[in-house]
Amino acid sequence: MTLRADHIAGGVFIALGLLVFIIGWDLPFGRLSAPGAGMLPKLMAGLLILFAIGIVAAGSESDRVSKLPWSDGLHAAQVTAITAIAISLYTTLGFLITMSLLVFALLAIVERKNILAAAAYACGLTLFAYWLFGIVLKAPLERGMFWL
Repeated sequence: MTLRADHIAGGVFIALGLLVFIIGWDLPFGRLSAPGAGMLPKLMAGLLILFAIGIVAAGSESDRVSKLPWSDGLHAAQVTAITAIAISLYTTLGFLITMSLLVFALLAIVERKNILAAAAYACGLTLFAYWLFGIVLKAPLERGMFWL
């Protein structure tokens, strides 16, 4: 059997779904009328595993791992590093600043877009997301140390 890209991707997603089940094992599932804290994570992990099994099953059509081009590795590393930095700064800087900086860095550094256009888009997108989630849906967003 030849190892293919979809076999590896599906296996990683199966492992991720199992990890979510293990981490959230103690959370109560509840009932449909009164869902517990573990209902959504366990349902999502179950769906993730189910779809990953489908990816593995249909994986014989994907490219062989030995034939995959790895030329985009630097791009992926940049996206991962910038996202990790944003995650670490989220509670300190808050939603508005962190998300604006994240989108700006991804556009200006990784995608090499015009700095002014990247800044305008980052601010606009973040303000729209704040309006939608923070105001309309009333989701609690991290305020950070600068949000008075």
